[in-house]
Amino acid sequence: MRRVEQVMGFPVSLRVDDVEGTDDGDVLSEAGDAVFAWLREVDERFSPFRTGSEVSRYGRGELPASRLSADLVEILALCERYRVATGGAFDARLPGRGFDPCAIVKGWSVQRAAERLAAAGAKRFCLNAGGDVVVGGGPWRVGVRHPEIADRLCTVLELTDGAVATSARYERGDHIVDGRSGLAATGLLSVSVVASTLTEADAVATAAFAMGAEGVAWAAGLPGCEVYAVDAGRSVVRTAGFPSAGARAA
Repeated sequence: MRRVEQVMGFPVSLRVDDVEGTDDGDVLSEAGDAVFAWLREVDERFSPFRTGSEVSRYGRGELPASRLSADLVEILALCERYRVATGGAFDARLPGRGFDPCAIVKGWSVQRAAERLAAAGAKRFCLNAGGDVVVGGGPWRVGVRHPEIADRLCTVLELTDGAVATSARYERGDHIVDGRSGLAATGLLSVSVVASTLTEADAVATAAFAMGAEGVAWAAGLPGCEVYAVDAGRSVVRTAGFPSAGARAA
């Protein structure tokens, strides 16, 4: 099964090659339907750009702690975890902006979708959400876009079960802010993080980018994380365990 839909403002592609115990196309279709229904639900509930979402209502102070969903409580805990871990460089509550947990919600929700696929029996699958990828039953080869040349890759990695996320300036410009200074983070051109879950890979990639050059060493020091980064001087830093299947000079 292969499907692509636009959800949460970016394309999400799903490929499932093998489902345990069945070759029934209806089972595959139902699993795909569940993935995209979940992601649409997440967009409705947790988008800060929807005035009636739970996130927006929480950000305006309309929801007391006793009325928050378990999912939002989990998201808030993750936001706080990475705020503390980065000394405030990563912060979902930037001055002059409303509460915006998108950097956590994306990876968290896509990881949840992948777990639903696995629970439905998907053994070999790839779920790609705007360039952030979670796979199962590999090996899969995943390309990382060059931070300055749109039609080139700077590296290719090989994953069996796990996730990779990239934070960069090429799609949305200087959109990631260092919460310590309130200024756009410009120390890196891109940073890709491999981890066991997309929840962690996406959060760590965004947090590392917000920290700038020091974020590479911070991310590399986290258990289970491997890093590939291009700094503002166009130097490449790659941890020894980064699962490269082939590389091109950045």
